[in-house]
Amino acid sequence: MASQRNLPYRTKLVILCLFLRIPGESGARQIYYSVPEELEQGSFVGNISKDLGLEPRELTERGVRIVSRGRTQLFSLNSRSGSLVTAGRIDREELCAQSARCLVSFNILVEDRVKLFGIEIEVTDINDNAPKFQAENLDVKINENVAPGMRFPLPEAIDPDVGVNSLQSYQLSPNRHFSLGVQSRASGVKYPELVLERALDREEEAVHHLILTASDGGVPLRSGTVLITVTVFDTNDNAPVFTSPEYRVNVPENLPVGTKLLTVTATDKDEGANGEVTYSFRKLPDTQLLKFQLNKYTGEIKISDHLDYEETGFYEIEIQAEDGGAYLATTKVLITVEDVNDNSPEVTITSLFSPVTEDSPLGTVTALLNVHDLDSGKNGEVTCSIPENLPFKLEKSIDNYYRVVTHAILDREQVSSYNITVTAKDGGSPPLSMETHFTLQVADINDNPPTFSQTSYFTYILENNPRGASIFSVTAHDPDGNENAQVIYSLAEDPTQGAPLSSYVSINSDTGILYALQSFDYEQFRELHLQVTASDSGDPPLSSNASLSLFVLDQNDNTPEILYPTFPTDGSTGVELAPRSAEPGYLVTKVIAVDKDSGQNAWLSYHLLKASEPGLFLVGLHTGEVRTARTLLDRDALKQSLVVAVQDYGQPPRSATVTLTVAVADSIPEVLADLGNLEPAQDSSTSSLTLYLVVAVAAVSCVFLAFVIMLLAFKLRHWQKSHKLQASGDGLAGVPASHFVGMDGVRAFLQTYSHEISLTADSRKSHLIFPQPNYTDTLISRESCEKKDPLSLLDDSKFPIEDTPLVPVSFIFTFYFL
Repeated sequence: MASQRNLPYRTKLVILCLFLRIPGESGARQIYYSVPEELEQGSFVGNISKDLGLEPRELTERGVRIVSRGRTQLFSLNSRSGSLVTAGRIDREELCAQSARCLVSFNILVEDRVKLFGIEIEVTDINDNAPKFQAENLDVKINENVAPGMRFPLPEAIDPDVGVNSLQSYQLSPNRHFSLGVQSRASGVKYPELVLERALDREEEAVHHLILTASDGGVPLRSGTVLITVTVFDTNDNAPVFTSPEYRVNVPENLPVGTKLLTVTATDKDEGANGEVTYSFRKLPDTQLLKFQLNKYTGEIKISDHLDYEETGFYEIEIQAEDGGAYLATTKVLITVEDVNDNSPEVTITSLFSPVTEDSPLGTVTALLNVHDLDSGKNGEVTCSIPENLPFKLEKSIDNYYRVVTHAILDREQVSSYNITVTAKDGGSPPLSMETHFTLQVADINDNPPTFSQTSYFTYILENNPRGASIFSVTAHDPDGNENAQVIYSLAEDPTQGAPLSSYVSINSDTGILYALQSFDYEQFRELHLQVTASDSGDPPLSSNASLSLFVLDQNDNTPEILYPTFPTDGSTGVELAPRSAEPGYLVTKVIAVDKDSGQNAWLSYHLLKASEPGLFLVGLHTGEVRTARTLLDRDALKQSLVVAVQDYGQPPRSATVTLTVAVADSIPEVLADLGNLEPAQDSSTSSLTLYLVVAVAAVSCVFLAFVIMLLAFKLRHWQKSHKLQASGDGLAGVPASHFVGMDGVRAFLQTYSHEISLTADSRKSHLIFPQPNYTDTLISRESCEKKDPLSLLDDSKFPIEDTPLVPVSFIFTFYFL
């Protein structure tokens, strides 16, 4: 019976192993990530929830966490986004020194499934370190009799970075005597040499100053410099010679501080100052300088700080010997640190699955243990054991993990809890051991169907969303295990706007995330109602439903549309009229605009952007009415140009502009205003209706003729005055330009006035009405706008009044027969 119940579980594990291509233990999987160093805390490393086949919310529900031993934890889990993030700043050089690859390994536990996943993260290098010489100044002593071609070793720069970011090249400042040679050691490390190209003459120049620059290949390029002072000495025939080109020593890690390791010795056959040898570290990182101490005169090397095999097991030190002249010799000291059994094994309860159901099959995992020993070799080999009289046994898992699994049938009625003792012992001499205790409770089982957290949901989405955008996420929880807890999400099909629901929205069957398949338009539809079904994979399957209401929010995606004034299609410009006698606040015209959006996105405001005469007109903020701001003056130009902007209140706001041309006139509106005071003679006879019409037309014609005669007389008087001024040599400098108006301007004004005759057949009275002109909604006809600007000023000296074209004025009569 137990083997039959385990069959689906084992089948799943086999399939998972084949999928992950991991031929090892079932439930184990290796995941690899790569992350650059020096990232801020909380920086994204990898989508661990996706790689584990889980949803972000399941990280907490399934008890997913990092389990590791040893160094400080460098990474953490973000349960909200399901990502693996950095727990702090990572310094690759501090972590892995100059290793070609820097790998950080730990494990992630999925607690409810008792699955461990191996995580391996490679910390890649960035160019955050510049090459650095151990000293800022270097003194080189050379005898003047040294032949050209002689090479003098120079200290190499240290760059903690690796690869292309490490040290790449050296460069020497230009000079007459020296050049730079670069050599490579067997390890591939480049070091510079000072090459003598031209014989030295101490009497000519005793000191030479050079600059050595070391550069890496990173981006940005980084470099370091050292100032080399070359002092020319007299003859020194012999260089120091070490007794051995390489010194080796093995030391245990528990040596006390101050212990002597070894003594290096170099001899020089010269006498006096040229034969006196001094010792110094030639190439040693700052971290190693704290570990060792070198006697400058004797060559004795001592420990200055505690050694730790677990921290560094091998040191390579270069030491140079320098005589009193200009010669150097170098040797290597190789120090191997040996491990001692100074650390007891540690047992940590990584996960305890208590209580465990009494009908659990054999092999059910009840606890996960981690065993760790900081020592290496046999000192770090640990074995674990538990008492044999318990219905449990230990099984080796990946790395240093053990699982406590059931070994016999559990019976809660007989034993409700077990006290388990785990003993860990290493293989050192003498061996060290440690015990850990924990209690395991036995409980009953309980099954529950999957359910939504609530029966109905609602969410909002802005219109113009990109296709494939995530809209909402629903979650149905099923506390059952294995396939009974696997929830599948689907949408009930329901036509919307004449199209199937599947053309608007889709749902991820595994995650419950809904996606938009179209870009929604608030102006087309504003809400969408869905029904989400969650089904488990049991036999028979159980399901539950939840409703989701999706509301589309408006965006400011429509620009205000100006309805009035409209631009003529023939290329002309509309003109509005304003009499010179207009008082402040006189309504000149009104800008009318609409916006297809809604809410504040459709609220409009009107602004005067530009005016040829600032302060003369103002625009209503919310009405769009263009009114005079002050009394019109004679000095005001006849033609005024206004630029009005219409802007909505959306974010970001959208706007449109329109240009208005306003004509400021005085005498013409006064003449036309008199037409409104005329009344036709009344006749009680209905048979004289036609006669009234003829009289009305004649009266209007007479008024127009009188107006033309007055205008000609007015222009003639100014023409005579201008001739008198020309005769006296004064010209037209004193005549205002506004006194000269062409007949095209007259026609432009008159064409904007319409007169109305109302004839009532049923009444014995007929009314001939000459209303006052309305300047608010008057537009110049398109034909008049095609000509040259009718409101432009004339220069009588170039265009006399006799040559001014006279254009007959047409009146528009509208008859209403009621």
